[in-house]
Amino acid sequence: MKVGLLRAVGVATAVYGVAVTAVPDLLARPSGLVDGEGRVERATRVSLRPLAWREVASGLALAMAPEGPALRTAAYIRIAADLGDAVLVGATLPGRDRRAKAAAVSVGWGALSVVGLLAGGRR
Repeated sequence: MKVGLLRAVGVATAVYGVAVTAVPDLLARPSGLVDGEGRVERATRVSLRPLAWREVASGLALAMAPEGPALRTAAYIRIAADLGDAVLVGATLPGRDRRAKAAAVSVGWGALSVVGLLAGGRR
């Protein structure tokens, strides 16, 4: 297990989650979740904040869990969240290009956690 990689993924996702919790437009705009005039509706902001908070919680768990079973469990949760995001946003975002990019980003983050779990490192 590459503990450092898993911790870095955790910190990065937690920081991103805090940013999107504070400013949901950071996720809404690139995802195409805007109205006809390019504005992010209040309901969209409200809906994105719990998703962003999940990023904070799972990222902090990955960053802070003790090495061993707790860290592996946190990594599995992070991987499940990323793969779930890939499937759901890959099927539902407006525009094929956006769906593909969002799914690729989600799979990429999940893959980093998989590499962190499978790679050799500290024991």
